[in-house]
Amino acid sequence: MTVVEFFGCTFLAFGPPFAMFIFTIAHDPVRIIILIAASFFWLLSLLLSSLWWFMVIPLKGQLAFGLVFSVLFQEVFRYLIYKILRKAENGLKRITDDSTQLIENKHILAYVSGLGFGIISGAFSLVNVVADAVGPATMGLKSGTEMFFITSAATSLCFILLHTFWSVIFFNALDNGNKIQVAAVVSSHLLVSLLTLLNRYQIYSATLIPLYAIVIFTMMCAFRVAGGSFASFKASVKLQ
Repeated sequence: MTVVEFFGCTFLAFGPPFAMFIFTIAHDPVRIIILIAASFFWLLSLLLSSLWWFMVIPLKGQLAFGLVFSVLFQEVFRYLIYKILRKAENGLKRITDDSTQLIENKHILAYVSGLGFGIISGAFSLVNVVADAVGPATMGLKSGTEMFFITSAATSLCFILLHTFWSVIFFNALDNGNKIQVAAVVSSHLLVSLLTLLNRYQIYSATLIPLYAIVIFTMMCAFRVAGGSFASFKASVKLQ
């Protein structure tokens, strides 16, 4: 049963992102490079967060302290990858002829880098959890509820999707000088991260319901800023 739980949680968290990668990124080497670069920038934000947590000794025991600065570091590096990608657009045109769509539709750059952020974030948040799920006999950790593993997987999926949507909104906001949207991305990132602190009380519904409500709302906002409309959505799902 523990092996089944391991694969179930892994597929729940990474199944949709893997499908997104296969159908929208894997066919283009430039997109793969951008995704890997974005993942590396998220790792740099994690490194700085760890160094900051290590230096501020009096607050090491305060989880909320480290969480807030981790969010801020991630958003700083989201901004840095945005600046680098915008400066690299002309160079990308020279690398491959297949990058035409990538350059003309700037939202694709945001989507790919956001998915890179999300995948590496989800991997680091879940890998140790699912490793413990293999067993032996780990229905819950430290006499916890058996819902711990599936909740962790669902939360990881939430953050992977959110990072993708946040990047689309964030990049568009910077392109258009919309400070309100930038602030909305940072504040919503901080909000959903703080919501996860409720998991220590094992009231998982109080975390997952608001998280996925925010996912749906953020998805709609990202779809809108990327130029989507109800008519275009209807056309995309219409059977040919």
